[in-house]
Amino acid sequence: MPAEGASFPAQRALLRELFDAAVAAADPARCVPPHLPAPPVGRTIVIGAGKAAAAMAKAVEAHWRGDPATLSGLVVTRYAHGLPTRCIEVIEASHPMPDAAGERAAARMLDAVSGLSADDLVLVLISGGGSALLAAPMAGITLDEKRAVTKKLLACGAGIGEINCVRKHLSAIKGGRLAIAAAPARVLTLAISDVPGDDLSTIASGPTVADPTTCADALAIIDRHGVELPEAARLALVSGAAETPKPTNARFQCCEARVIATAQGALAAAAEVARARGFTPLVLGDAIEGEARETARVLGGIALSCAEAGVPLAGPCVLISGGETTVTVKGKGRGGRNAEFLLGLALALDGHPRIHALAGDTDGIDGSEDNAGAFVLPDTLARAAKAGLDSRAHLGDNDAYSLFAAIDDLVITGPTRTNVNDFRAILIEGRG
Repeated sequence: MPAEGASFPAQRALLRELFDAAVAAADPARCVPPHLPAPPVGRTIVIGAGKAAAAMAKAVEAHWRGDPATLSGLVVTRYAHGLPTRCIEVIEASHPMPDAAGERAAARMLDAVSGLSADDLVLVLISGGGSALLAAPMAGITLDEKRAVTKKLLACGAGIGEINCVRKHLSAIKGGRLAIAAAPARVLTLAISDVPGDDLSTIASGPTVADPTTCADALAIIDRHGVELPEAARLALVSGAAETPKPTNARFQCCEARVIATAQGALAAAAEVARARGFTPLVLGDAIEGEARETARVLGGIALSCAEAGVPLAGPCVLISGGETTVTVKGKGRGGRNAEFLLGLALALDGHPRIHALAGDTDGIDGSEDNAGAFVLPDTLARAAKAGLDSRAHLGDNDAYSLFAAIDDLVITGPTRTNVNDFRAILIEGRG
């Protein structure tokens, strides 16, 4: 919540209300129960990975209609995102860079689904963050080597789809391999989507979904970004030995996957709140990507057009969008993609008196910092300057977090235990 005495309290409160509505739309307690299946004849093994995994597991336990004695399993979530559960073990591991805890959890999951029968059910709970948390490197490469590849892809500004394509081909569990290991049991996957378009093969790198990408695709991504691969990994990609299971694999016949919460649904929930508060919403979509500061210039231009020309909407209105921008790290500062977007937006708006904004990650963590995001207000640049901060220099050093922290404009929620990607709202007030 804003600090005591913070500027523009009413606008802050409304922006925060929009963000909270978006997060609530993807709350596992709300979206998991309607999709729980009837208990099978045999056992139910619950497997899960992602920032929402613990909350999803808790929702399963609270609403399971079968004998609790037949329910077991384990899920892995980010550190500090765990919750107490009864039957389903919750393990915490590192995100966005995988660690040994995630590697051990992935190995245990593969063991848990082996040797099952057609009478058994594997209930898979996945959400954003699952790619890093399911750390099971392919044979021949180490976790440290896979970490190095992921780190280089993140730093060079590769898109999440590109990163997940590479991860799948260098994994022993992603890209449909978990489902193959569970056969002949029935596999039902419930997914909270953090990816534009809600592609099940991309969410958490699709551990139970046939993979349409190829070794050649992964190699092209690696070469395009100039990332060095361990020799064993390159040989496996070149030879095709690292190829992922494809839709023609008969073992997928017992698999079903459902998306149960989406970024588009979260944006729609925020739009309803905006309309009720007298602001006409314009949802720009859940797939806005690109360099964060460049995206800020584009959306800032649209907001200025609304404020000054009434195009495409006249105020009072709010521009709502989702999707995952990227940051090409060249500086040494602190800040996730939402903070970088917002600092770029503040510079683009240049203190316009009727435009306010919030951007934040719906999981409550912007990158690796302790904030979900931040606010941009008409006096953001002025307050930064008064504090002795050069906004352009901070943006150049990828140091947006430090600036927003210094002027009490961070949005701090703590872990929300869900994740439908980033949320952005730009509020344009009317002239009167």
